[in-house]
Amino acid sequence: MRILKQLLRNPLSLFGIILLIFFGLVAILAPWLAPPPNPYEPYRIAQFGYSPNPKPPTGPNPFTEIWKIVTRQSDFSKTHPFGTTEGQYDVYYGIVWGTRTAFLAGICITGITALIGIFWGTMSAYFGGWVDMVFMRITDIFQAFPFLIAAMTIAAVLQPKIGRSILTAAIALIVFGWMGYARLIRGDILSIRERDYVQAARAAGAGHLRLILRHILPNAIYPTLVVASMDIGSYVISFAALSFLGLGAEVGYADWGQMLSFARNWIPRLNQYWWIILYPGLALVLFVLAWNLVGDALRDILDPRLRGRITV
Repeated sequence: MRILKQLLRNPLSLFGIILLIFFGLVAILAPWLAPPPNPYEPYRIAQFGYSPNPKPPTGPNPFTEIWKIVTRQSDFSKTHPFGTTEGQYDVYYGIVWGTRTAFLAGICITGITALIGIFWGTMSAYFGGWVDMVFMRITDIFQAFPFLIAAMTIAAVLQPKIGRSILTAAIALIVFGWMGYARLIRGDILSIRERDYVQAARAAGAGHLRLILRHILPNAIYPTLVVASMDIGSYVISFAALSFLGLGAEVGYADWGQMLSFARNWIPRLNQYWWIILYPGLALVLFVLAWNLVGDALRDILDPRLRGRITV
């Protein structure tokens, strides 16, 4: 409750929370905001023709058109509030259902990478000695590769075997995303494992698992969780970048990076076809900004060295 109150008192974090609530509502209400033409494939962007030329938004006010869709006053197949891309993919539909993809990609990729890093760093720091040396040298090998370039390489290698899908991009980002968490949690555990209460628990006969889960991790994990909350936006950007380059979601899948990839051929004429990059780009920027604002505020609240700077 103390953390929540401080988050709500900080104007920037409050703005980030409001944005996240908005995107969360869009993700939950997606079936009503953008009814899928095929209920069995809701993430397949609604396509209305095959013309290579994007079509502009219908109506002078896109929000009025959205309201007509939600209230069933207008046929979704004839209403395109945000226009269409090349191939006549509906931009509005892709943004609404792409919100679910953004939450899924950001939270799942961050969660899995954080879990791997926490496990790896904990084992390395707790047992020390040759275990620490081997684990950290493996970590150094993975860190020697530039993150995005390495992820692109893995995605390109996996694509012929798995196919072009969000799973390909997720695996690529996870494989090269856990090292920072491992190093961070290792440094915290190295200092905590020598504390008096840990030594007392060890002298009382506590086993390795109890020492780690009960006495060490709960006191060392907060900095790692803060970094993970700030990395959600970064992973969403990286995931969108892979989709933009053709190494992520398949063509027609509701993903903001996929939507932006449809605008590549029209960038020289954006003054004429502005909607194909404005709406998905704005959604991506606001989503990432929301996570960064909340994560930044969490860092200030949970870091004892910065508590004096918190707005109250």
